[in-house]
Amino acid sequence: MSGTYKTVGINLKGMPMGESDRLLTVLTREHGLIRVVAPGSRKHESSLRGRSGLFVVNQLLIAKGRTLDKIIQAEGIEAFTGLSQDLRKLTAGQYLAELALCQALSNQPQDELFTQLSESLRRIEQLPASATLPCLVQATYQLLTLAGVAPQVHACCVTQQPIVPPDGVSPEGRGDSGVEGWRAGFHAAAGGVVSWEVLSRLEPGEILSENPSENPQDSQNPHNPALASTAAVLENRESLNAAVRSKPKPIKKVKASSDSMTPAAKGRATLAEPEGRYAIARSLPQSTAGSRLGTPISAVELAALQRLGDPELVSTWMQTTWMQTNGLPAPASLSARKTPEEVWLRVERLLRHYAQYHFDRPIQSAALIETCFAAVSPSSCLPTQDATD
Repeated sequence: MSGTYKTVGINLKGMPMGESDRLLTVLTREHGLIRVVAPGSRKHESSLRGRSGLFVVNQLLIAKGRTLDKIIQAEGIEAFTGLSQDLRKLTAGQYLAELALCQALSNQPQDELFTQLSESLRRIEQLPASATLPCLVQATYQLLTLAGVAPQVHACCVTQQPIVPPDGVSPEGRGDSGVEGWRAGFHAAAGGVVSWEVLSRLEPGEILSENPSENPQDSQNPHNPALASTAAVLENRESLNAAVRSKPKPIKKVKASSDSMTPAAKGRATLAEPEGRYAIARSLPQSTAGSRLGTPISAVELAALQRLGDPELVSTWMQTTWMQTNGLPAPASLSARKTPEEVWLRVERLLRHYAQYHFDRPIQSAALIETCFAAVSPSSCLPTQDATD
């Protein structure tokens, strides 16, 4: 039949339509994101009722329509039923589905995105509930990587100087004296991790004062030898502008003077140096309005960000957690890589705001993340000077 086609897809979204139908948003391998009608799927006796559920993977036979295509036949392949048995896992699944919807394309093959999402959901379903949060954080990073907007985490986005956590970082962010009080930054507009001095220049008055003598931390940073080149780059407006030129939204140089800002611009958060200087400036997407683009991060949070590309991250974390829970001494190689759930939650918030900025839309499931995993208040995502004292 020329008016039909077959495809494999996973249901990411559904809503009632008419008296008994359901409108599904399906991510398919061959055709990308499609919207199809599941006729009669809300009837109890319908064969499509169970196959139109969230996260169900089907082999579909679809008839083309003038406005919307219609499912003729659906054969279930996988259902991820374990996600619905735990609120944390279900929330994580919805979170990842939203990220997939943000980047999925229509009328184009999306095999890599389909495979990545399916593997992430399968992993969350099969692992213990205690591993849901680190699985979610790593899956978020992997989806951002697949979309081509993953944050840069190993070097400063502005100066390109490597940023490495100090030796001796422990799960609690403590260790040698050089670790306590150590800071770097994470900046959505710049593209990820930035050095502490770059963050202080991009977010003046919020992090530290303009007088370098009042900021003893600058001389304590392990990457302090790069500060001379950092200052040179920051003084070069063209280099600073080029550091964020590839970001989705247009970026322009503006004078950081209140006289040059419209009333609407004053109500939005912008990146601006103190009066009379030039800096990066741009309107915030609606999803990030009212939130700061730059955030201080501690050594342990930077270490967690830099480990997100490690395929053994979650298994290592689970092994260390199990050994510590049972009173067994964890090997030093594992103990140094243990990251507590509080840090995972902070890293999730960093990636969430980063994703919302670059996709220019809010992640609705984020509200449930705070409820399900809230061992830490939202304000604690922003480390203070006393955070590691």
